[in-house]
This record gives sequence, structure tokens and C-alpha cells, in this order.
Amino acid sequence: MESARIWTAALVVIGDEILSGRTQDKNIAQIAQWLNVQGIRLVEVRVVPDREEAIVEAVNTLRARNDYLFTTGGIGPTHDDITVDAIAAALGVGVVHHPQAVAVLERYYTTRGGISEARLRMARVPEGADLIENRMSGAPGIRIGNIFIMAGVPHITAGMLDALTGTLEGGQPVVSRQIGCWVAESEIADLLREAERRHEGVAIGSYPFFREGRTGANFVVRSPDREVVDACVADLTAALEAAGHQVFGEGI
Repeated sequence: MESARIWTAALVVIGDEILSGRTQDKNIAQIAQWLNVQGIRLVEVRVVPDREEAIVEAVNTLRARNDYLFTTGGIGPTHDDITVDAIAAALGVGVVHHPQAVAVLERYYTTRGGISEARLRMARVPEGADLIENRMSGAPGIRIGNIFIMAGVPHITAGMLDALTGTLEGGQPVVSRQIGCWVAESEIADLLREAERRHEGVAIGSYPFFREGRTGANFVVRSPDREVVDACVADLTAALEAAGHQVFGEGI
């Protein structure tokens, strides 16, 4: 039997402020969670500076080996917001003012000081692009091919994701369950590997910790198939208990 089709996505986080530590990224987690619900796996994230060559390289590499590519940041009204120009360069197309985006911005800024050249920059898109609705601040996101160009501000990104919900083709959402033990990860590494091998399509993540003067670990079992997850958890629990370790359902 052929394995189920796995749909993948990558994310490029754009911004010197992220790399400098001045701003902490919150989009990776919310995009990963949203993608999982759509049945798409986020498999790679890159953080790149506000430099065209860095954006072009990341975009062309990641869009070629994934079903979808998301970018966040660099689509505002200022001179250093260069994401649109860089992605247009990556695709070999020009940059145009999208008429629908212009109309949206003109309406939005009617009672907010009016439209300006700086604000019109947010209507610029790679030629041939469509828009992603933004109910939060007017300026839309951009979709071109398998690339989704989104804001860097997390609550605006969330609104754009909401507008995209149900529009991307994906597979089955990944199901996960967690168990935990007071045991050093190194002591049961072979046991985890064998459990993963016995259950095709399962991935087991191990997350060690040190608390209360003791070493422990939580184990997260993931798969698109809930029955396979449940079977692997039962198998792993039995193996851990047979090795003399108390297992805590839902983790420690």
C-alpha cells in the first residue's frame, strides 16, 4: 500500500530586527499550528536579513522543494521593506500596483489621514499575484504561485491565515500524544528507536528535562493516523514499564 501523500511547507522569516534580537518571532508557532490543521507539515524555517540576495536565495531554494512557501515580514510602507521586490526578482517578474489593493488602501485610509506614496507601497505586488485579505489593517497579503507573502506583525499574520483557511490542498492533520518517564533519555534511546521502527509513519520526539533533582523525559508520538499513534503509545508504554520505568500518561 502506498503511503499517504505528505504536503509540506517552508517559512522564511525576514527581518534584521529578528536576527538582532530586538524582536522575538511569534509567527513560527502560529503558522506551524495552522498548517497542521490544514494537513500540511512545516518542515523548514529560515530567518534571513533585509537583503535582496538573501531573500532571493531562500525563496528559490525553499519554493522548489516544498508544496508551499510562506514569508513573513518586510511588506510595510518604508524603504527597507523589500520583500515584494526580492520575491519578484526571485521569480523574474516585475512589480506592479495591484488595483484591488490600491482600492482597499484608499478606503482604509479615508478617515486615517488619506493615502500617501508610502502607504501606496503596500499595494505593490509581484506581477501576476493575487491578494490575501487583511481585515486588521487594510494592507493585504500576497499570493503568487505556491508563495504566500504575509505581514510580520503576529495578529495581522493571524488574520491572513484565517482568510486562507480551507483554501490550500493538504493531507491528514498530524495527531500527537505524549507520555513521560523519570528516566534519562540516553537509557531508553534504543527502545524509542525500536518502537518507531515497529510503527510505520510514526515519529517519536524525546524532550528531556531536569526537575526536582531528577532527570526525566517526555515522549511525543506523532502521525497522521490516530490509530497508529494509539498503538505506538501502547507499545511504547508497555516497553518502558517492562524496563522498570513508571509511565505517566499525558506526560510529566
